[in-house]
Amino acid sequence: MYLQGLLLLGSLAVNTAAQTFTNPIIYSDYPDNDVSVGPDGAFYFSASNFHYSPGAPILRSWDLLNWEPVGHSIPRLNFGSGYDLPSTGERSYRGGTWASSLRYRKSNKTWYWIGCVNFWNTWVYTASSPEGPWSNRGNFGDANCFYDNGILIDDDNTMYVVHDSGQVKVSQLAADGLSVVKTQDVNINAAAVGVDSIEGNRMYKINGSYYVLNDRPGGTTFIWKSQSPWGPYTAKQLVKDVKSPVEGGNSPHQGSLIQTADGKWYFMSFTWAYPSGRLPVLAPITWGADGFPVFVNGDNGGWGKTYPLPLPAKSAKPLTGNYKFEGSSLGPTFEWNHNPDTSKFSVKNGLTLQTASNTTDIYQARNTLTHRVFGEYPVGTLELDFSAMADGDRSGLAAFRDRSAYIGIHREGTKYNLVAMHNMTIDETAGNTLDAGRVVGTAPVRDGVRKIWLRTKMDVRPNGSKEASFLYSYDGSTYTQLGAAYKLFDSWGFFLGYRFGVFNFATKGLGGSVKVSSFTSA
Repeated sequence: MYLQGLLLLGSLAVNTAAQTFTNPIIYSDYPDNDVSVGPDGAFYFSASNFHYSPGAPILRSWDLLNWEPVGHSIPRLNFGSGYDLPSTGERSYRGGTWASSLRYRKSNKTWYWIGCVNFWNTWVYTASSPEGPWSNRGNFGDANCFYDNGILIDDDNTMYVVHDSGQVKVSQLAADGLSVVKTQDVNINAAAVGVDSIEGNRMYKINGSYYVLNDRPGGTTFIWKSQSPWGPYTAKQLVKDVKSPVEGGNSPHQGSLIQTADGKWYFMSFTWAYPSGRLPVLAPITWGADGFPVFVNGDNGGWGKTYPLPLPAKSAKPLTGNYKFEGSSLGPTFEWNHNPDTSKFSVKNGLTLQTASNTTDIYQARNTLTHRVFGEYPVGTLELDFSAMADGDRSGLAAFRDRSAYIGIHREGTKYNLVAMHNMTIDETAGNTLDAGRVVGTAPVRDGVRKIWLRTKMDVRPNGSKEASFLYSYDGSTYTQLGAAYKLFDSWGFFLGYRFGVFNFATKGLGGSVKVSSFTSA
C-alpha cells in the first residue's frame, strides 16, 4: 500500500518519490551473507543460523531489497548428538552452520551448499531447487574445515572453494563437486596486508580475473585480484572502519559482491547491532581503472543510510505476519532451538506442542520454536490454549538468546499461574547454564480460563533502551504487563541476536501439551 510517498514492501520502506531505499535492508539477524544469482534471475541469500534447525536459511529477492523466505539448505542438523538436546545434557549452542556458501551450477542444474560445522569438517548439500528437498551428498573428512568458504564455478565448469583464516587456501573440487582433488595455499594471508587475522572468504571471476573478498574481523574488507585461481594475488582495501548506517552499529565488513542484470554492482555486508543481531546492509560499488572495486560513500561520509534503488522495487512474501498454522507443516520463517522431536508436535489448524523434555532448564528443553525479530521495536503475540497442560508443565513466549526472559503459564497441581521469568543464562561460548533465572512477577489465572494471549515487546536498537516487556490478555485486546522490563543482553559473543521463542516443557513428567492457535510477529 502507499503511505505518504512510501511503498511498504515486506520489512522495507522504499521511498517511491525519491527512488531510494533505506539501510538496513532487513532489520533482522541474517549474518554471513552469501548472495548470488539463480537460474531464474532472482537473487538468493544464504545466511548463518548456527544451532537452529533447519539450518542455513535461504532468502530470495528480485530487487536486492525485498527478501522472502524460501527454505533451508540443511533439513536437520546431523552433526552430533548435542543437536538433539538429549536428556544426558549435550547441547550445541553456537555450533551448526556459519559462514557457508551457496551456488547454482548450470551444467547439472544443481544447487550446492558447502559449509564447515563445529566438528571442523565440511559438508556438502545439494538440491535441484532452493526450496528443496536438500540432501547431504558429501563430507570432506575429519579435521578438514573449509572455514568461512566461498564457492566459484568457473567458465569451464570447474568448481573451486576459497577458505580458511589467517592463511587462505583454494581447493579444486572433483567433477561432481562432492570431493576435493587439490588444495593449495595462496598468497592471501593476514601478514600480506599487515593485519592480525583474515576471514570471511568469497570468490568471483569478473572480466577474466579472479577475485577473493574477505576481511579483518572488526572493520576492514579486502579485495584480492589475480589472473589465476591459484594466484599470485594483489590486494586492496574496499572499506576500512566505514561508518555504519545504523546508529549504534559497528563498521560493516565481510559479505558479497553482486552484479545486477543491467551491469551495476553492489556490496552486501552486515552491521553488528546487538541486541538485534547482524543486520544486512547494501551499498553500490564502482570499478576503478586498476580493475578493483571502489566503495560508494553515502551522505554520512560512510555506509549511507539511503542510496538510489538498485532495481525497480518488487514486493515479496512477508518475513512477518499472523500465523494460524493452517497447513500440515511450518513455514520457512520458523526454526527450532536445536533439532525437534518430530513425534512431539503437529501442525493442523494450530500448532500442538507436547512436552518433549523433562527439565527445569529452558536451554535443555526440546521443541522450542523460534522466529526472528524484525524492526527496531518487534512485538510477538502468542494465542495459547493450555487446557491439556500436565502438573509441572511450563509454557509461554520468550525473548530468547544466551540471556533470556519469558512470560508463561506454570501449572502446579490444580493451580495455574502467569509467571514472568528473567535472566535465564548460558555461557555465551560454551553453552553451559549459568543462571536458571528468577521469578519477577506472578498472577493467578482466572478460574476456569484455559486460553490466554501472551505478548513480548522489545526495543532491539543498539542505541535504544534495549528493554523487553511481557504482557498478557484474556481477550486478545487489552493487555497487562507482568513484572518489570527486562534488560536485553547486547554482547556479540553468542553471535546471534534475540528471537521470539515459543516453548512447552515438563518439570515433573511428560504427557501434557498446549495448542498454539496463532502466533503474530510484527
